[in-house]
Amino acid sequence: QLELAESGGGLAQPGGSLRLSCAASGFSLDNYTIGWFRQAPGKDREGLSCINKSGSVINYADSVKGRFTISRDNAKGTVYLQMNTLKPEDTAIYYCAARMNYLCSRHIFAFGSWGQGTQVTVSS
Repeated sequence: QLELAESGGGLAQPGGSLRLSCAASGFSLDNYTIGWFRQAPGKDREGLSCINKSGSVINYADSVKGRFTISRDNAKGTVYLQMNTLKPEDTAIYYCAARMNYLCSRHIFAFGSWGQGTQVTVSS
């Protein structure tokens, strides 16, 4: 069972930045397509971005396009989500998820392994 762990969440001011990391215990993520998701209180989990195994395919939800950047360092077995120009509405628990399939997706049902999430709060 692949166990994922997110890190890098915290408190940021509006307009600020945070970088989230996603890594796996005992495994390297270089064989997995990775997605980033978030869930705000009272809302459905939202797919934000996806990166395929090689990093050659990337997509973003409209809500974060131009502000968030997904990347991966397969040598380190880590996937990142750089979040810039943060807004209060970005406040949520952020999750990374993994799938063996090489195709990218932002649908929650496409991913079988999930991390526990990291809290991101954007507030002045």
